[in-house]
Amino acid sequence: MEFMNVTLTHEAPAASWGKADLSFNDGVATIHLNKADELRQIQAAARKLRKQGISFVSLVGELWQLDNQWAFSQGFATARGEYQVQWCGDYDTKHTLQCRFEAATFSRELTNATPEDLSPQALANKAAQWLTEIAPEYVSHRIIAGEQLLEEQWIGIHAVGRGSERAPAMLELDYNPTGDADAPVAVALVGKGITFDSGGYSLKSSEGMLTMKCDMGGASTVTSGLGLAMKFGLKKRVKLFLCCAENLVSGHAYKLGDILTYKNGVTVEVVNTDAEGRLVLADGLQAACATGAPLVVDAATLTGAALTAVGTEYNAIFSPKPEVLAMVQQKAQVVSEKVWPLPLDPWHKDMCPSAYADTANSRAQKGGGFGGASNAAGFLWRFVSDDTQWLHMDIAAAFAASENGLWAAGATAHGVLTVAEILKD
Repeated sequence: MEFMNVTLTHEAPAASWGKADLSFNDGVATIHLNKADELRQIQAAARKLRKQGISFVSLVGELWQLDNQWAFSQGFATARGEYQVQWCGDYDTKHTLQCRFEAATFSRELTNATPEDLSPQALANKAAQWLTEIAPEYVSHRIIAGEQLLEEQWIGIHAVGRGSERAPAMLELDYNPTGDADAPVAVALVGKGITFDSGGYSLKSSEGMLTMKCDMGGASTVTSGLGLAMKFGLKKRVKLFLCCAENLVSGHAYKLGDILTYKNGVTVEVVNTDAEGRLVLADGLQAACATGAPLVVDAATLTGAALTAVGTEYNAIFSPKPEVLAMVQQKAQVVSEKVWPLPLDPWHKDMCPSAYADTANSRAQKGGGFGGASNAAGFLWRFVSDDTQWLHMDIAAAFAASENGLWAAGATAHGVLTVAEILKD
């Protein structure tokens, strides 16, 4: 196995390389930094190297720091094929990068798994197994599946998943490093875990359905974020709830016009079976709030409207509390991830009206109509306790449907570092 050395310089390339920002000499690749956004340039250069068939690299030189090494690894990662990046720097830098890499790799592999291989219960089991392996003495969990969901009144997960032969499930996981069984829960995490989304009877097009193995990206993001924080020695009690289901068409599937009555009494008319993510998250948010945690964070590949608003390089964030948004922006900046707040006002709760129930799960318009991402957040707000600080992440940057200048096709793991950083404080 031969590693190519990769170095950084602020010098312009030799005249023979023209305006290229990547040159080669004696088996060494050099990235010529010449732009204001150096992290973006480095990530793009890593993509160029990887696309040339280079799989093993060693980062060398004094200009490599924590953030730019991580940016390189993000551009270098692919869904297929063996690859390896050798870090440079002191022990702490290398340790941090390796922990990040392990968490991001778990997130990518989970999200990129085929729908056939990753059933709802398999998702719950894999998440629980990985977290348990990190800290077996501190992790306990249970999985509620199939008809047991109805017995415990987790109406949304059951409704969305009942069309599949593979039962829906909720993972309840408790990470408690305190040694006190009665210790308060500091943060509760909720992840959307739709392992495949056909759209249900609001059927997606073939093109729109192709990448819908990624619809459990929220579950992989919060799981990997928690695991990363645990690797760094997280001392607080955290609970994790994954809302796992396949949204399929069958004689057992939920239908347009159905009305769901949730555990908190809210009634919801189903006007779009492809707005299923918010239906399962409603259960997870109620379970999270019941822990008494002062902060609840959910993550989901929830709306195309978020993609339209912020593109594929930012994750959209929502909260009724400006101080929560400011905190998350600061945390994301620390780890060089990108988030952007979108509007969420009390009237957003009423932007999906129904003549038959307290609310509908969307609006009977393409994409849920204007302001769809905020309207979805407003729907979720109905299931959050009044005394809870709440953050909703619509993770638009978590998956690349096709390769581009920054990312290979597939899961990006963008958002994992932000979740971990939120947990650290």
